[in-house]
Amino acid sequence: MKRVRFIALVAVGMLVAVAAFGTGAAERPDVIGISKIVAHPALDAVEQGIMDELADLGYELEYDLQNAAGDVSTAASIATKFRSDRVRLAVGIATPTSQALVNALSDIPVVYAAVTDPVDAGLVDSYERGGPNVTGVSDMTPVRAQIEMLARLTDLRRLGHVYASGEANAVRLADMAREAANELGIEFVEATVTNSAEVRQATQSIIGRVDGIYVSTDNTVVSALSSLVDVAMTAGIPVLTADPSSAEEFDVLAAWGFDYYQMGRVAGRLIARILEGTPTSEIGTVFMTDPSDIDLLINLDVAQRLGISFPDDILQTASKIVENGVIRTQ
Repeated sequence: MKRVRFIALVAVGMLVAVAAFGTGAAERPDVIGISKIVAHPALDAVEQGIMDELADLGYELEYDLQNAAGDVSTAASIATKFRSDRVRLAVGIATPTSQALVNALSDIPVVYAAVTDPVDAGLVDSYERGGPNVTGVSDMTPVRAQIEMLARLTDLRRLGHVYASGEANAVRLADMAREAANELGIEFVEATVTNSAEVRQATQSIIGRVDGIYVSTDNTVVSALSSLVDVAMTAGIPVLTADPSSAEEFDVLAAWGFDYYQMGRVAGRLIARILEGTPTSEIGTVFMTDPSDIDLLINLDVAQRLGISFPDDILQTASKIVENGVIRTQ
């Protein structure tokens, strides 16, 4: 019988103590600590998906929800807090928070989610097996196919890309985008940032030299997507992003990527396996391969403003279409 107890605690850029149902961590063994690198729709959706899936599976747990607000040192402090509180299991949403948890926790299970390349990030040694206390879900995105789509929609001779130089997944995706562009005969024009406040200026630095901009699942850049899109649309440059969850409220031409809420549900099922006793070492990295986990959002309003037409096959495969300011699901 799973114990029934639930309280969610949220911290934005700072740590808060868990103050419910007892005074000591030893008296509260069913706390799940969740640490995300920043708040934005995709990562928020992962968090919600985890809690919803565990609730549907019969777990009603306490959650200590923490937000590092884009700061790596805060992510490390959150990991230390989870260790001191002796949470039953810790979840890292995005690469920096997952790395912080793995570095700090040696005897508490860690589950990562929305991590592009867990091997490259040093979280596990292989995709096929988890580590002694860590495993999780990858959001490795189809970078080349996304760039090829943008190339179909516009005369893409020069591709712009802004990414966070200190975020391992962002650097890995930038390498993949650069390689794909080179293979496709497209000039790759890049700019790096160290925090979300630099995104607008970085976009301005390349906007006059590009025909389109590709935004990966870079949490730093996605959290400032409004600034990037504002600069691009002012210059009449289309933006394609790999994060549909964060694109609905902005003027991107298209967004093609994972349903991050479903990713959270997958992570929730993985967490349940660990809570029931399966060693993390026996669980390899889970990759999102089901077609139903992929979303394609296209914005007909933006296309009209930019003088772009979507081919019929893209129109037919889109899961969401923005037209006259309204999002239609199909």
